[in-house]
Amino acid sequence: MAEIIYRKPTLHDIPQMQALVLPEVQNGKILYRSDEEIATNIRSYTVATLEDGGGEKIVGFAALHIHNATLAEIRSLVVDSGMRGRGVGSRLVEEAYREAKMLGVEQLFTLTYEQRFFEKAGFSEIPKEALPEQ
Repeated sequence: MAEIIYRKPTLHDIPQMQALVLPEVQNGKILYRSDEEIATNIRSYTVATLEDGGGEKIVGFAALHIHNATLAEIRSLVVDSGMRGRGVGSRLVEEAYREAKMLGVEQLFTLTYEQRFFEKAGFSEIPKEALPEQ
């Protein structure tokens, strides 16, 4: 299998990112974000890419949203259905954690329907009241 590359996206990646996340938006698991919102926050994303017959295919992505100087959120974690179970999601969480740590963030959280996945990654459930206003 080809190597998966993890990198910061470019504005040209937005159509692929939108196509990948669309099924999760349609089933209500991930909030819709417009092209403009993604473009404005493009540096908060990390994408996982795979060589695809001379081109690059995005097979997953996640965003790190900074709430304040000590708190950040992992948002919009999505992995191509054919790539699930291969560590792509776990690596995207690791990349977000590494970036948060480099920025000096003390706490990292996520809002998710995939609680077991995030517990395996070291997260624990907290009361909703402990979260910042959204």
